[in-house]
Amino acid sequence: MSAPDQAQVPDAVRALAEADFGTVAQRFADAGFAVGTPAKGILTVKGSGGVRPAVLLSVGVHGDETGPIEMVAYVIEALSREPSALAVDLMLCVGNIDAIAAGKRFIDADLNRMFKADRGALAGTFESARADEIIAATDAFFAGAGPVRWHLDLHTAIRASHYPMFAIVPDLIADGRKADLIRWLGEAAIQAIIMNPKSAGTYSYYSSEHHGAAGSTVELGRVGTLGQNNLAQFADASAALDAMLRGVQAPPAKAAPHVFKVAQEVIKLSDAFTMGFSKETPNFASLKRGEVIATDGETVYTVFHEEEMVVFPNPDVRVGLRAGLMVVRID
Repeated sequence: MSAPDQAQVPDAVRALAEADFGTVAQRFADAGFAVGTPAKGILTVKGSGGVRPAVLLSVGVHGDETGPIEMVAYVIEALSREPSALAVDLMLCVGNIDAIAAGKRFIDADLNRMFKADRGALAGTFESARADEIIAATDAFFAGAGPVRWHLDLHTAIRASHYPMFAIVPDLIADGRKADLIRWLGEAAIQAIIMNPKSAGTYSYYSSEHHGAAGSTVELGRVGTLGQNNLAQFADASAALDAMLRGVQAPPAKAAPHVFKVAQEVIKLSDAFTMGFSKETPNFASLKRGEVIATDGETVYTVFHEEEMVVFPNPDVRVGLRAGLMVVRID
């Protein structure tokens, strides 16, 4: 995807995409909030007078996933015009600013695989250094936070999906907070939730594992061009997010999300890796018992439940990384 035409991008959206927090930050500071910028692309806004919920919002971890940037830009812009309505301590993170500017998914490697100690051959990449900055800011933000901690890492998918709005939720989140998160995801019109038992180095898993946050990677439809996304598709998610930040009740969920669990991870072991279906296969496509998912030399991945659905199939990932998830519905 090419870089966006900045002349067509509204000011609030352009400012967030470029991590220019100047106007928004000043409004919150003028209202008496403690405002900080601990690293490029990161804004913190903290209130005084008691413990408040701590909410981490991240967008642009993949530079070509622009819809959430637009959605969050408008939510934060509106809130900054009535800053006293902010009922939480907020950290806003624009993940891969350079990739956003270039209209690319990443510069050297996938940033959303860098939130782990062992990065192997990727340790010297641009995204590895950026992940270190984000981790340090995240650790500092949650260090003094109260028990109610959220992390919504907002994305859009690179392929079609039978459930255009879906989320990945770390299974290790405490049951009560997990229930709160699932309820919020329903209010945001998320149609499917995948309970994930294992980290793949994602940002939301990091904050859940290390800081007890109710964290989720939230996929909000398809990749689009900055300034040209159809914001109507984000209406429910935007309303639910605005309600969270203001500390008010969101409109009730129109339907409960379907819940899935991970049946197996498909890891690319070598350059001989091939998938048993097209790389354009949509997320949540159904495969039946015995069907071949992928082959990788002598390793053959097959479906072993009556039915499994494929999510994030990508044969082009680097060797050693996850090339897909197989999930089964549990609710």
